[in-house]
Amino acid sequence: MRLSKMLFVTLRDDPADAEIPSHKLLLRAGYIRRIGSGIYTYLPLMWRVLQKISQIVREEMNATGAQECLLPQLQPAELWQESGRWDTYTKAEGIMFSLVDRREQQLGLGPTHEEVITTIARDMIRSYRQLPLHLYQIQTKFRDEIRPRFGLMRGREFIMKDGYSFHVDEVSLKETYQDMYQAYSNMLRRSGLAFRAVEADSGAIGGSGSTEFMVLAAAGEDEVLYTSDGKYAANVEKAVSLAIDAEISPFTSYEKRETPGTQTIEQVCQLLQCSPTQVVKNVLYQAVYDNGVTVLFLVSIRGDQEVNEVKLHNELTKLAADYSAKAIIGLDVPDAQMQQTWAAKSLPLGYIAPDLGDEYIATRKHLYSQFVRLVDKTAVDLKNFITGANQSGYHVVGANWGEQFLLPNLVVDIRKARPGDRAVHDPSQILQTARGIEVGHIFQLGTKYSQAMGATYTNEDGEENPLFMGCYGVGVSRLAQSAVEQSYDQDGIIWPVAIAPYHAIVTIPNIKDPQQVEVAEKLYTELNKAGVETLLDDRDERAGVKFKDADLIGIPYRIVTGRAINNGKVEVVKRANHETQEIAIEEVVNTLQQWVNQGLAV
Repeated sequence: MRLSKMLFVTLRDDPADAEIPSHKLLLRAGYIRRIGSGIYTYLPLMWRVLQKISQIVREEMNATGAQECLLPQLQPAELWQESGRWDTYTKAEGIMFSLVDRREQQLGLGPTHEEVITTIARDMIRSYRQLPLHLYQIQTKFRDEIRPRFGLMRGREFIMKDGYSFHVDEVSLKETYQDMYQAYSNMLRRSGLAFRAVEADSGAIGGSGSTEFMVLAAAGEDEVLYTSDGKYAANVEKAVSLAIDAEISPFTSYEKRETPGTQTIEQVCQLLQCSPTQVVKNVLYQAVYDNGVTVLFLVSIRGDQEVNEVKLHNELTKLAADYSAKAIIGLDVPDAQMQQTWAAKSLPLGYIAPDLGDEYIATRKHLYSQFVRLVDKTAVDLKNFITGANQSGYHVVGANWGEQFLLPNLVVDIRKARPGDRAVHDPSQILQTARGIEVGHIFQLGTKYSQAMGATYTNEDGEENPLFMGCYGVGVSRLAQSAVEQSYDQDGIIWPVAIAPYHAIVTIPNIKDPQQVEVAEKLYTELNKAGVETLLDDRDERAGVKFKDADLIGIPYRIVTGRAINNGKVEVVKRANHETQEIAIEEVVNTLQQWVNQGLAV
């Protein structure tokens, strides 16, 4: 492709609405163009990148025996109502675009396709002889993001590969899950990216286990905790660890103490000269379930620890059936305005004890009349601890479970693991931290959707059983931008060879020099013929402008037909490190072929 014929416009300054380097560079380099909030056009250079990533994904998926198909983007609401996710996606999380057609039927634009694929399986799979079965697609998805940002990282329209497998049992599911773990690792390795596979929370997708694939980058939205022995890595939302040991309490007898102006753990510890590891703090949460019932949860946790609200959300979701509900649509630490909707009297905020009385809860319709009490494992073994006294300006010291306070029945792990904690699998291993961008996520769904939607198969004995399912997604457009976020410098993008839009660019410094043009045209033709995908910068621009544009768009190799042609050579520049060398014109094609093949063989 000749740049003079391409839709190619670069910007010298960073766009005002771009926040992270990859977003700025893709806009400046003419890869994408913003059309609306979270909506982008993929321009010719970007489309080539996306096609290359898609091809790598296809090859790895096909190698596992998966079959490609294409599912509808427009989905009937009743399918999502069958699975129980319609309210979760349109109200609780609010990420699904929903609409009503001219026949007054509700529809949604698919953010994911579990319901559609389960319907297909329900209609078409009859016997164990058809299993296992694995279908996948590559297509556009939609999410109504509250605050679209970071370009393709968190847009409202994006390209994704999603696959779904069906099995007779969990053993078969786990086999495909491991195949996908390897396939996803291959995809990212072949794309030239540094990544880490981590344990993850399944979120609204659900299921028994999941793994995220994180491209490592400083601007990553996710925090990854891992050990140097390579045996543990998890998203911070999922991570578990051993907290540091609690110090021995200086208090040996129970008493109530005046502690004015100590609403925070730090203030309490400063006044009482104690460690936060000796404190039980009690955090109040307000959960609203999908049937409109509000339940107040009192969480007791060690004073030096934080509540992991993803873990808490999962624990409270498990309790939904106790309140005749299926899911949580809201979880908050209630502010003053929220408290007015249910509090019978003012709460002793900052001084709450584990036994805060139920009389603080007013009698209201759809309001559970008692505090539901949970205790994190870090607080269970504390002796002679400090906690609130349920009276503003007072704490108690020397308290114990089973004496002054009843230990809650619900003992849970809801603390947030953090760097410096000891690893569960080996306490000598210390958790370290890295930032990552989630580009892939695989799930063991089990029978969640098949049971809800009646997708069954008949086994060898003629018995009807629910299908076991797996779900496997990789963000194609997100992966493309992640590659930029991982690899760039002050001059622009540095694409890995495998997913670069072109392998090489031949730059003519002076298009009025017939010899420069002749050599450039010859190399351009021969390189493309040899399989080295090559651009020709034949624009009537200054050499400096062309060099800057070549660096900005990140083509791996730049060939310059400058003064060196007088000696039968051209200048070749490697974009990754700006290494420059002069190569004989007749050796350029073979040399570039070797370099490109090396880049593709990663």
